[in-house]
Amino acid sequence: MATSAQASEFGRVAVLFGGRSAEREVSLMSGEGVLQALRRRGVDAFGFDPAEQSLDRLPALGAQRVFIALHGRYGEDGTVQGALELLGLPYTGSGVLASALAIDKHMTKRLWHCEGLPTPPWRLVGSLEQAREAARELGLPLIFKASHEGSTLGLARADTTAEVDCAYAEAARYDSSVLAESFISGDEVTCAVLGEGEQAHALPLVRIQAPGGNYDFEHKYYSDDTRYLCPAQLPEGEEAVIAELVLRSYRALGCRGWARADVMIRARDRAPFLLEMNTSPGMTGHSLVPMAARAAGIGYEDLCLRILAGARLDQAPRAGGDLR
Repeated sequence: MATSAQASEFGRVAVLFGGRSAEREVSLMSGEGVLQALRRRGVDAFGFDPAEQSLDRLPALGAQRVFIALHGRYGEDGTVQGALELLGLPYTGSGVLASALAIDKHMTKRLWHCEGLPTPPWRLVGSLEQAREAARELGLPLIFKASHEGSTLGLARADTTAEVDCAYAEAARYDSSVLAESFISGDEVTCAVLGEGEQAHALPLVRIQAPGGNYDFEHKYYSDDTRYLCPAQLPEGEEAVIAELVLRSYRALGCRGWARADVMIRARDRAPFLLEMNTSPGMTGHSLVPMAARAAGIGYEDLCLRILAGARLDQAPRAGGDLR
């Protein structure tokens, strides 16, 4: 249990979960896990669903710090972070700009490309004709992704020309902005990061082995058929290279607190490619950050406390609460 001094230092903590995104169901599971973990460690924590009440109620409820366990839009995209900045309530995870960048897969990849960081070739498409043109330019197979969603929602693969239209349509169900990305065949790994700036450090990699290589929503959160290897059992020296790459990608986006990057390792030459950065990763029983933390000797409750201890604002409030 956290000492009474540590628990009181956090003050009254609001755990934000649920929300209005397509990932609401996952967020409810993440938030309940975090809430119970903090309470078990003596933290005065309460749950708060922004879909059911306005954020401006937080001060009246005595909130002094916020743990964001929201996923996707209206929680992981800078909007909630901006509201908490205005309310002067320190929150976990990345700030407004980094959150807005990371939720946008297209902008993330543009920034990484400018920084010389490897990411699969892609096109931003907004129509069937543009999707077909991307297939002609990039070749097949292609992965179509909803640009602002996570948890594999709005993700579909096209192996043939005939499948392009259906794959695009599936992604477009979730977002008018769709990413067409070259498929990388090989090992899929994920790397969690804790901390900020030069003090940020990577947790052990997790290698994902889903049935048929299909790591979809069901296999991610509910099925017990997916295998997770941590240690990842990669060739000697490869994990350190990927961890350093992820740290560079994390710092390039300006992330802080914690996040998780997804990486594909191309089979033919073992070259790693960055896919995306999640600035409010899952904290469910199947989630990967708690799994990586356990491999590093950090239990779930301690992980929650570490993340909470890093809560802060982009800008410290002016004396007297003057935000002008």
